[in-house]
Amino acid sequence: MMSQDLMLKLKEKIKEQVDLSSFTSDTQLKELIEEVVFNCSSEQDWTSADMLVWVQRLFHSFRGLDVLQPLMDDPTVTEVMVNGPDHIFVERQGGVYRHQACFESEEKLEDIIQTIVAKVNRIVNQGTPIVDARLPDGSRVHIVLPPVSLNGPTVTIRKFPERPMSMQDLIGMGSLTSETAELLQSLVSCGYNLFIGGGTGSGKTTFLNALAASIPADERIITIEDSAELQICNVPNLVRMETRNANTEGKGEITIRDLIRASLRMRPNRIIVGEVRGAEALDMLQAMNTGHDGSLSTGHANSSADMLNRLETMVLSGASLPIEVIRKQISSAIDIIVHLSRIRDRTRKVTEIHEVMEVSGGKIILNPLFIFKETGETEERKVIGQLAYTGNHLHNAYKLQMAGKELPDWFNRGGEEKLCT
Repeated sequence: MMSQDLMLKLKEKIKEQVDLSSFTSDTQLKELIEEVVFNCSSEQDWTSADMLVWVQRLFHSFRGLDVLQPLMDDPTVTEVMVNGPDHIFVERQGGVYRHQACFESEEKLEDIIQTIVAKVNRIVNQGTPIVDARLPDGSRVHIVLPPVSLNGPTVTIRKFPERPMSMQDLIGMGSLTSETAELLQSLVSCGYNLFIGGGTGSGKTTFLNALAASIPADERIITIEDSAELQICNVPNLVRMETRNANTEGKGEITIRDLIRASLRMRPNRIIVGEVRGAEALDMLQAMNTGHDGSLSTGHANSSADMLNRLETMVLSGASLPIEVIRKQISSAIDIIVHLSRIRDRTRKVTEIHEVMEVSGGKIILNPLFIFKETGETEERKVIGQLAYTGNHLHNAYKLQMAGKELPDWFNRGGEEKLCT
């Protein structure tokens, strides 16, 4: 384990030799660090491997994210959680583990935080202690500062792969079946409005990216997010928009509601809202109901039925409308709800796909198309299960007909339960 005292001593030596009157390139800085570490190696009895670790650690402390940089460079790490300068945890393959390294001081952690938010024109301080940001590689960062965070500065980084996962990747991971993927891709291509629900860390954004690959390349897409994460590569006519926090004077805030309204004047074929959490749900539903077929969005929920209830609550937070009117808006706007779950063996799977039907008896009717059925566990406690086709027909085939397409033969048959394996 690295000595913090030695780290500070070496950093001071490096700072003394850096020419502050001119720009120092990464190569020059690394050469200087190597020289300082080499001169110190005889006193510390370091091996070549030890010296390499010290060089990288020192370089990251000047030009990277300090102790977090190796974690950001590690492709097996999917999430980094910093609970103050001395407690760092990482997620690997669904499991959370304590990381041995720590920051040299709380001030250093705060410096890293300010570096992150400055690159995306965000502000975080005691007056505005909570902020969302992103790193240049697209990783999502959520920051909470004292006095709100009692542990000290808290940072949560959700990493995303350099190459967006495709539907084939998700099939290979067992998140859904090839038959289900074929159906969903057809629905997206034909302009069905899809809403993806799931809990935290269930893979909603990853799944949304994979679905977006089925959007025809000749359409104009507007993406709206709190912090830009989507990586849509197949559509050239793409406009990406991101919210903005208020400045220190409380002015200049741009919300998701503002961006949805602005997007309607930008001639979009489809609008993709990264996630709805509040009153913007009403604007999203209205966009889906005003000719923007094929729009996509996500939200937090425990099931498809719960997602409908949450949407009602979100709309009510923005407008005092009768519940019957809200339910009709939802049933008219959303065609399909896909629910993702992170099940107990830490895998992420599609567990429900429902068609949203009309309002009947004061309630929105859901037509279940696929339900995940668990059949047991392996000795390693891996869940065994299948995404089962219920045999129900898709009632709303109008958009398919307008696109000149048909559903797969196996889906058209219906009438009997089919297990997609």
